[in-house]
Amino acid sequence: MLVLARIVEPTSKLDSLRVVEEAGFDPLAYATLKRRLPAFAQESWRQELAAACARTADLGPASLVLYDVSTLYFETDAGDGFGEPGFCKERRLEPQITIGLLTDASGFPLMANAFEGNRGETTTMLPTIRAFMDAHQLADVTVVADAGMICAANQQAIEAAGLSFTLGARIPDVPYVVQAWRHEHPDEQIPDGHIFTQPWPAGPKDQRRDQIICYQYRADRARRTLHGIDEQVAKAEQAVAGKTAVKRNRFIQLTGATKSVNRTLEAKARALAGLKGHVTNLPDVTAEFVIDAYHRLFHIEKSFRMSEHDLRARPIYHHKRESIDAHLTVVFAALAVSRWIEQTTGWSIKKFVRTTRRYRTINIQAGEHTLTAVDPLPDDLRDALTRIHDRGAH
Repeated sequence: MLVLARIVEPTSKLDSLRVVEEAGFDPLAYATLKRRLPAFAQESWRQELAAACARTADLGPASLVLYDVSTLYFETDAGDGFGEPGFCKERRLEPQITIGLLTDASGFPLMANAFEGNRGETTTMLPTIRAFMDAHQLADVTVVADAGMICAANQQAIEAAGLSFTLGARIPDVPYVVQAWRHEHPDEQIPDGHIFTQPWPAGPKDQRRDQIICYQYRADRARRTLHGIDEQVAKAEQAVAGKTAVKRNRFIQLTGATKSVNRTLEAKARALAGLKGHVTNLPDVTAEFVIDAYHRLFHIEKSFRMSEHDLRARPIYHHKRESIDAHLTVVFAALAVSRWIEQTTGWSIKKFVRTTRRYRTINIQAGEHTLTAVDPLPDDLRDALTRIHDRGAH
């Protein structure tokens, strides 16, 4: 009932009874709802939900799984050890928790774990992946994550666990293969979409598999990056000339009291503009497969946006850990159902809810006779409901 209400109209537990009743179902008593809610916070119940999601996704030993994190903040000012102020992209100061979300390659949710709000994002990935693999007896999966989620210790731990991965790679310096290409083509611009492949075989003492690093150049990415560099360098020049205050700018070099523009760093930044790195330890794969796997991360970003906005996972008004876990379980289940509906119908969940809420079946009692009035369904909605029924039957 709470999952249905979360999808149709996210609201409080008490008001969800109204939402369910308006949807045509008999709501539970509020006392019954509160009595059953703690069961959703139990680890066994959450594992059963994750197992159902894994069966729906039909995972295999080499399946791609996407990982990312987000934060959910609380409507309170005081931390309690679990909800704590921490890094937030929106620069909020309220206590928060960190949510690690694992999905399949299409963005369908598989597992969500909650961590302390002041815990580093990079330390959440391996516990979530290990818990998921242990729960479903998976020997190997291919982890896909952004460069921001990966530190050197993370990558080593993934290798030590024997997992396959496709990760975003930071590019600290101009790669050798790019330098070689520019040396051979001194008067040419790198073609849009060109891919450089650089094998990185494991040494005799390396505790890892052979790896491949793919660098892709995009002209539009280069244009946007160079525009940003031009703006930053212009601000750095203004600050060095004393025309503006010295603010945070990577191109300003301070040597004692002397300010200067770091032209070496500027040249390196311009040389790297347009390049994006991807590293994998999968054997016998094409660069196109590696890059496509990385680009699938937009699916998990969509799932986070859906949970935070369409399903209103935040802010959190609960204070007890049991209530917080139950809230996250309901949101996770609602996200799974929403993504399933989207994949089945091809409609966004917002469009599906908005369309279906307009149609009602009304029973009219006239003496001893009951008359049923039904709004006729449009063809596109009837087709969507048929696809849901047919897929659900299997």
